[in-house]
Amino acid sequence: MALRQSVGDLACTLLSIVRTRLELFSLEASEQKSNLIAILGMAFGALLFLTLAVLVFSIAVALYFWPTDQRYLALGFLALLYAVLGVGLFWAVRRKLLFSPMPFSATVDELRRDLALVERLRDPSPSAPDWPANKDLP
Repeated sequence: MALRQSVGDLACTLLSIVRTRLELFSLEASEQKSNLIAILGMAFGALLFLTLAVLVFSIAVALYFWPTDQRYLALGFLALLYAVLGVGLFWAVRRKLLFSPMPFSATVDELRRDLALVERLRDPSPSAPDWPANKDLP
């Protein structure tokens, strides 16, 4: 009966550990989802209003320089400015995607610690005394 109880206790502990890790994973997944939705909403709003601002600004510059000989120079300057801003923003997004922290890093760290603990428990330590079989039994 003691062996059965030990195996049951071990299974209970193992399931408890798995449940805890799954709860941590679901918490991090929920956090990542809400962050992604918030970022996408703000990015969409920013793109919409920046596009409108660029459009109105471009029309204003074109109308201001239209009667002069510098109209093509002004439109070329605007196109160059927009291209530089676009490349800069693309570079910033690329950098953020490449160097941002890995999602679910807390879950991965906990699983790594669990694996290290299991490996330490599996390997016999050299300082532990060898228990003689049946030596102390009556």
